[in-house]
Amino acid sequence: MEMEPLPDLSGLADAELKRMIEDLKQAERDVSMQRRLLHGRIDILQQEVVRRLSGKDDSELSVVDVDALARILAGRVGDSMHLDGDEK
Repeated sequence: MEMEPLPDLSGLADAELKRMIEDLKQAERDVSMQRRLLHGRIDILQQEVVRRLSGKDDSELSVVDVDALARILAGRVGDSMHLDGDEK
């Protein structure tokens, strides 16, 4: 995402400044939501790798551990569950 340079702020009306602030806040919320979704997907994929490496692969893709999924999405997975050792 390329950021445009800010215009000469001294020449802008108050209403225009407020609109620019709201536009940027909305853009930040959009980026933040995308980031949370990406982190959730990364956590799910990492959990699948851990499950496979731990020998719990039942070869049943239809079996979902709802409690584990809820912990992943809530960010409560223990450090041992993260393969790369990164903290969130």
